[in-house]
Amino acid sequence: MGYEGREKLLNKSLGSVYKLVILASKRALEIAEGQPRLVEDALTAKPSTVALHEIAEGKIEAKKIKGKE
Repeated sequence: MGYEGREKLLNKSLGSVYKLVILASKRALEIAEGQPRLVEDALTAKPSTVALHEIAEGKIEAKKIKGKE
């Protein structure tokens, strides 16, 4: 899988680079702990790379959580 543009990734994380980093790091940790990959990537690909590819393909997205009112 090739390079994914920042704009495509930011759209999946509600436009926030901070949310993108947290989303990718949490998913990468899950993959490293043995969770199945949601995209076809080389087995030698790092969990962080796989997580970013999953986000780019729309398999993983950030949710907006309603705050206390």
